[in-house]
Amino acid sequence: MNLVSTAIGYPYIGDNREWKRCVEAFWKGAKSEDQFILEMKTNRLNQLKRQQSLGLDLLTVGDFTFYDRMLDLSAMFGLVPARYKWSGEKVDLKTYYTMARGANDVVACEMTKWFNTNYHYIVPEYEGQTLQLTQNYILDYFTEAKEELGIITKPTIIGPLTFVQLSKGYDAISKASFILKLLPLYVKVFQQLVDAGAQWIQVEEPALVLSLAKEDVKLVQQLYKQIAEEVPGAQIMLQTYFDGLSAYEELSQLPVAGIGLDFIHGTDENMSSLRKFGFPKDKVLGIGIVNGRDIWRANLAEKAMNTKAILSLSGVKEAWIQSSCSLAHVPVTTKSETKLEATLLNALSFADEKIIELTHITSYVSINTWTGNNSVSQSMRAIQALAQHQARNNSRVKELVSLVKPEDFNRQMAYKERQSLQQEALQLPDYPTTTIGSFPQSDQVKRTRSAWRKKEITDTSYAEFVKNETARWIQIQEEIGLDVFVHGEFERTDMVEYFGEKLKGFAFTEKAWVVSYGSRCVKPPIIYGDVEWTAPMTVKEVEEAQQLTSKYVKGMLTGPVTILNWSFVRDDLSREQVANQIALALREEIQALEVAGIAIIQVDEPALREGLPLRKENWNDYLAWAVHAFKLATSSVKNETQIHTHMCYCEFNDFIDPISALDADVISIETSRSHGELIHSLKHHPYGLGIGLGVYDIHSPRVPSVEEIEKIVNDCLEIIPKEQFWVNPDCGLKTRHEDETIASLKNMVAAARKLRQQLEQLV
Repeated sequence: MNLVSTAIGYPYIGDNREWKRCVEAFWKGAKSEDQFILEMKTNRLNQLKRQQSLGLDLLTVGDFTFYDRMLDLSAMFGLVPARYKWSGEKVDLKTYYTMARGANDVVACEMTKWFNTNYHYIVPEYEGQTLQLTQNYILDYFTEAKEELGIITKPTIIGPLTFVQLSKGYDAISKASFILKLLPLYVKVFQQLVDAGAQWIQVEEPALVLSLAKEDVKLVQQLYKQIAEEVPGAQIMLQTYFDGLSAYEELSQLPVAGIGLDFIHGTDENMSSLRKFGFPKDKVLGIGIVNGRDIWRANLAEKAMNTKAILSLSGVKEAWIQSSCSLAHVPVTTKSETKLEATLLNALSFADEKIIELTHITSYVSINTWTGNNSVSQSMRAIQALAQHQARNNSRVKELVSLVKPEDFNRQMAYKERQSLQQEALQLPDYPTTTIGSFPQSDQVKRTRSAWRKKEITDTSYAEFVKNETARWIQIQEEIGLDVFVHGEFERTDMVEYFGEKLKGFAFTEKAWVVSYGSRCVKPPIIYGDVEWTAPMTVKEVEEAQQLTSKYVKGMLTGPVTILNWSFVRDDLSREQVANQIALALREEIQALEVAGIAIIQVDEPALREGLPLRKENWNDYLAWAVHAFKLATSSVKNETQIHTHMCYCEFNDFIDPISALDADVISIETSRSHGELIHSLKHHPYGLGIGLGVYDIHSPRVPSVEEIEKIVNDCLEIIPKEQFWVNPDCGLKTRHEDETIASLKNMVAAARKLRQQLEQLV
């Protein structure tokens, strides 16, 4: 049997974010275009050399990007919206980056999540334009590796179905036309790669794991039949990931040379399909056996055993042992970490370490002998040591979990009964005004925090600075006339990191960066142990703020599901179990806020929807435990205590039931760019609890007029009773400037007051 080790893709950012620094230096004009292109080439080649030195058999090109791979394809196919005034030649870097980031006179393309990951891609826009192959950059990368390094690589490209499914600007009628225009360009790309000596072409089609209608299956069959007929010399590895292959019986018979399956996130379905339908004996099977989305060391013995079982079940003669998806979703290497506890560090595996795991598994399955200095025993010892670590055996957390009762997931009274008690207790006016939580973090705030982290100023000095900045903004809110205040969150850099640093069970890295979008990189916290609340995390700042005003100041927390979804999560417990641990920790914080006299507490869940399984038919299980986790955190409060939450999306139609099930007294939703859609939705799916629809867009620097906000509120009041309606911006104000923030909020308050005056006149 012929076995080959390979990775679907590799991180392009570099150990120390060299890629990010290069890109941002070019944007600032600190590098010429020639310098920039040369440095990017050096980065690409170094990454290939590194993977080769780690022992990978088949290297990949085309996984590198100057910003985003979907944007790369838009540029390669001439899919440039008219507003960028593109001349029709090769897409220059100015146009490319304007599409990604916008400019003074033109808005950027839309950006959204890549399937259910935390990476964001640039959405291609189809306007019926004439498409053309402007530059086969994938061919350029293949030729570059061949000529510079003497390597025949595996070029990779996002496939036609996935590219079209993730694009916008077409309907059911124009979709066929769009695909027909694209297909010849894919054919040309493939033929040029074959002519240049490419032995394999990896075509990434993660859209094939989604729920596919019969017409979609037929479309895929027609697409790949035509590709096979027009480029008979192309050996295509059809690569799927993130879930099991849909319509397996039909799609496994596509005229391609190989099919890659995810045996991590699609294990059950793919194994079931193999048992039921087998696997074509004339195809190469790509076995995604090492997790490309987590950071934990693999149990090599278990992985080798599973690989052998898959090989036996499939009966193939040739297979690729590979990552479950691109390794771009994990940091580059654990060697950059010098401060993590040894037991935790030894149990981690980033991109480089995962490649080594792939080579070990491939070698063992091939020759039935482990290589690499007792690699299998080392992996088992590291995993066992972490399992026995005191952080994973916290008796207090285990006791708290065991004591959870069904009634802990529900408030004492139903919303309507609570609402009247809260109105009597809080005495808020009609159309109460508030903000979402954060206020602008000035350069001074950032500099002071940085100095504190570097120990250039004392804890006392930093706490005094935060206290003064909070007091300043309490006074600003008084002057603006808001009804419910926030303390501003000046002590927080990130809404997850802040809580992770104060809870047991979390660890933080030095250089474990992953790309969120463009050049923005993040270091997700690592939840490696049992999550435990040990002391108040937010009470001091909110209590100090409350003492400065007679208005209510909201307690501000990040919800359990968002903390979970924006972290790297331990793999020895289910996500539901970890979410409940976080919920119990937040429950104790909420109780501490109540004891301190805080009457309104906001628990934000912007990532609740992001954790949804890719297929709608699998949503219910996730939503059941996600909603329960939120309710476990929030349901212990008194009836008079008002629970708020915030979410950052506007797709309300298919999500109204889960949002209602949270049983939050008030929800605020980021909807300023889609009020029409939401109002239409609420007409058909009424919402029965308190709700604040963002009345202006915080992502824009413009200041909305009083009349503009008033109209938005009036439109909303046509379908939302005034007793339920709150007036607020659509998201936090952390990234905005102070002057525009104050001006916008003053207009928002003025609009609410005008509405109250109109009510008084009717009485």
